[in-house]
Amino acid sequence: MVQNEKRSDLLLDNACAGPLAGLRSLVIGASAGIGFASARLLATDGASVTIAGRSEERLVDASARLKAEGLTVSWVRCDGSNPDQVAEAVSAAGPEGKLDIAVVIPGGGSVVPVLLYGDDEFGATVDRNVRPVFLGLKYAGRAMVRAGGGSFVAISSSAAAFSTRYLAAYGAGKAAVDQLVKVAANELGSYGIRVNSVRPGLTRSDAAEAHFADESYTAPFFDQQPLRRGGEVADIAHAVRYLAGPESSWVTGQHLSVDGGHTLRAFVDYAAMIDLPDQGKIAREGSV
Repeated sequence: MVQNEKRSDLLLDNACAGPLAGLRSLVIGASAGIGFASARLLATDGASVTIAGRSEERLVDASARLKAEGLTVSWVRCDGSNPDQVAEAVSAAGPEGKLDIAVVIPGGGSVVPVLLYGDDEFGATVDRNVRPVFLGLKYAGRAMVRAGGGSFVAISSSAAAFSTRYLAAYGAGKAAVDQLVKVAANELGSYGIRVNSVRPGLTRSDAAEAHFADESYTAPFFDQQPLRRGGEVADIAHAVRYLAGPESSWVTGQHLSVDGGHTLRAFVDYAAMIDLPDQGKIAREGSV
């Protein structure tokens, strides 16, 4: 731990070169949205950044957009659920087998009543949210051990913090992410490795743009938030940047909610917002 603290002090003193100067970083899921915004902040503050994602075309476009802003990043195609590709992405980001920062943005899920999930659908959704974080942590963590320390940041969700009706699989997956973060932080702290997560609330992104265009969808969310607006990817990226950098050198095993205060209140009732099948009626009729 002393070694990691000394390195953090040195970086803070060397702010003129960028507080992340000399640090090697990997962002998986960085071709758009939260991942792209996080990569931009890491690169702006001097880190060597490798962005990774499944689409080569989108990665090339993301790299070009950052280059137009005066930022240089490398890219590597990587499916976060594929262990070989994750290992290769870590190697690409840390050519000497050492890595300082890793950010993983996995996930997704569908609105489904809990009794109506397909037999394999529930587990597949949980795996979709947990597996990329585990693989990123496994391979990036080994590279961080070799580097003498590092910071791993997973994107979780406010869904991990309270009951999310009709999002049981997604919520279970994100809760599993946060439990993995806590256990890994407990195990890896002696190697100078910090492990944390960010829990976004409803955030404007490419995937959520249609929701933000429909006030009947966003209003129930905003009504449950003390800060009555949607999140922007920059809101989440700044939280990632904080947890990735030396400013948070004494923070590990934490879940930082960036949600306008949504988790202070209650999750929305999707059944009042969209047309969902009546799981009770279906169960009584025995038609499942």
